Amino acid sequence: MKSHQKNSVQKVVLVISDLHLSAGKMIKGKRNLLEDFHYDNELIDFLSYYSSGDYEDVEVELVINGDFLDFLAVPYVEFYDDEFWSETAALAKLRMIMSAHLGVLHALKRFVSRPEKKIVYIIGNHDAEFVFDSLKEEFLSFFGEARSHITLSNAISTHVPVKGVSIQHGHQYERAHEFDQENAVVETLNGEKYFIPPWGSYYVTNVINKYKQERSFINAVRPIKHFIIHGILFDTFFTVRFILSNFYYFVMVRFWHFYMTKRSLRQVFEDLFRELELFQDFESLTRQFFETNPASRVLIVGHTHNPALRIFNDGTMFINTGTWTRMVNLDLGQWNNGNVLTYAKIVVKQLDYEIEDFEKHVEVDLKHWLGINTFPYSEYH
Repeated sequence: MKSHQKNSVQKVVLVISDLHLSAGKMIKGKRNLLEDFHYDNELIDFLSYYSSGDYEDVEVELVINGDFLDFLAVPYVEFYDDEFWSETAALAKLRMIMSAHLGVLHALKRFVSRPEKKIVYIIGNHDAEFVFDSLKEEFLSFFGEARSHITLSNAISTHVPVKGVSIQHGHQYERAHEFDQENAVVETLNGEKYFIPPWGSYYVTNVINKYKQERSFINAVRPIKHFIIHGILFDTFFTVRFILSNFYYFVMVRFWHFYMTKRSLRQVFEDLFRELELFQDFESLTRQFFETNPASRVLIVGHTHNPALRIFNDGTMFINTGTWTRMVNLDLGQWNNGNVLTYAKIVVKQLDYEIEDFEKHVEVDLKHWLGINTFPYSEYH
């Protein structure tokens, strides 16, 4: 934001997603290959930049659009099998993550401690255990009095920061990862609480995490079909093992489930196809959303880790904010920079506007954070 534009801006909304802060690069003296977030300094700079200088007196809302923390990628906790999904285990994982990224937590605290700054946290599928009230309280208590500037609630699945803009994490468009935030916790007879994860979370902890210990990039390669082709050619034994494990897991967890419901084979395979379907058809997704939400002009999601911006003929816009983790794109037709720290930026020049005048008063764009850290080196991953 240029200085001469400062007085013409009433509000700025920043949207980040899928940072996947986990238990740190080292745990108990061992390298943690499940940690995907290595941009603590860049994020600290980002928060400082948008709460000082030209932005010091401007209302800035930071929307953390899901998967900010990654409870699925915390190794070496003393909880196994179903105990991994208990409230006690979730609290232990949260404390490990927070202690591993204290610099980021303190930067968030400084951000919300300043006037006109607030945070809205939307729960995703990797930080879904925030459905426990005790985890919300543990996280928010870190911020002291500034916690009043943070909104973290099970009730938020779609957030509308300004008229015409809708923000969702995006996991709700995939059956493998969707879950009901209001009914995702069960309590045993002795009062112990457990999170009921979607089957996709089981898949991450039982398959992806296992093979990630051997190939740390296993969840970072896109498109998946290109990864399989390259893997069969250049890393045959590992790739075949990975394919067989995926097939076995899917048959045992999903095919058997549908088969035992006494459905016809046709219904079983139709259900299986929907289970495997990923939301990547931006145009049809956007059309369906705006048909049911005519007051919206912009849909912002995350989840897939693929940054994208599409503007359609009627002026509606689709944005995927991507990720702050390292990605490898094997599609030569796509931008192949694997370290792009992308975020959406919404500049509101006038808060009181009619939706017909949205384009006149609101600017929405997908940005790439370059950082302001002056160190002549960066960590090699």
